[in-house]
Amino acid sequence: MSVTETGATIWLTGLPSAGKTTIAYELAGRLRTEGHRVEVLDGDEIREFLSAGLGFSREDRHTNVARIGFVAELLAANGVKVLVPVIAPFADSREAVRKRHAAESTTYLEVHVATPVEVCSVRDVKGLYARQAAGEISGLTGVDDPYEVPESPDLRIASHQQTVQESAAALHALLTERGLA
Repeated sequence: MSVTETGATIWLTGLPSAGKTTIAYELAGRLRTEGHRVEVLDGDEIREFLSAGLGFSREDRHTNVARIGFVAELLAANGVKVLVPVIAPFADSREAVRKRHAAESTTYLEVHVATPVEVCSVRDVKGLYARQAAGEISGLTGVDDPYEVPESPDLRIASHQQTVQESAAALHALLTERGLA
């Protein structure tokens, strides 16, 4: 039997197209290469399978974040590094997840992928900004729906000023500093 690994939830919050998922998968690959147990809880996949039927009201967004936080804490408590690239636009929802982790003595790190909306709208990975501009959708986080920027995250990444590899390396350095990598 191998040595028990310390799990942790690493929540990457930021605007749509900020680079959260790309950074998470880059870091996950590196951590797996080093022998860590890693899961990525991708926000789009969670919405399809775990939170199907939820909309984008504040209440539904809170429920979605709470569900993801529950699953993340469960995995982290069992020795998995859980990377969660999920917008989670409201500070109170993120704080509820942090408190749940604290109550279970499970490590929780908040990482703000701080990419300006102007950069995100150019990247527009899923075409959301173009659809919002065309009036096809409303309630886009950071445009016509609120995004509450984390006041004191464990790490703030300016992904628009560095490569994906540099962003993942900065996050890896944080994990190393905290004894998690």
